[in-house]
Amino acid sequence: MGLKLSAAEVAEFLTEVFPQVKDDFTIEELEEMRATVRLNVGERHLRPGGTVSGPAIFALADVAIYITILGMIGREALTVTTNCSIDFMRKPAANTDLVAACRLLKLGRSLAVGEVLVFSDGMDQPVARASLTYAIPPAKATRA
Repeated sequence: MGLKLSAAEVAEFLTEVFPQVKDDFTIEELEEMRATVRLNVGERHLRPGGTVSGPAIFALADVAIYITILGMIGREALTVTTNCSIDFMRKPAANTDLVAACRLLKLGRSLAVGEVLVFSDGMDQPVARASLTYAIPPAKATRA
């Protein structure tokens, strides 16, 4: 199957279609059906006590899957989340970036299913695990 977009091309596309999150995430690795994505934790991601908030963890999982799918199918901005289940397993380290390890389990014509493990940078045990399903728009005559 192979990648249709490189990490740099996906990052450029995200800046184009979601400029509001362009500084929040860094694509550390993008391979066929896999990605590693960093949440560049800032004050806006923290809850009282300096812990990364649940919504920020969800955003990381969601964006990691989106990045992985875009790498595989190309520039399809309307690829959207249709389901998410997330388990928050342990408290993230205070004021520390989070890293998502994402893998797609199924990539079909209209649906993609994947899982994400989220880690505090430098920790071996995940802080969260997410399972997500995405809807992919019908194929166009040509995809960018």
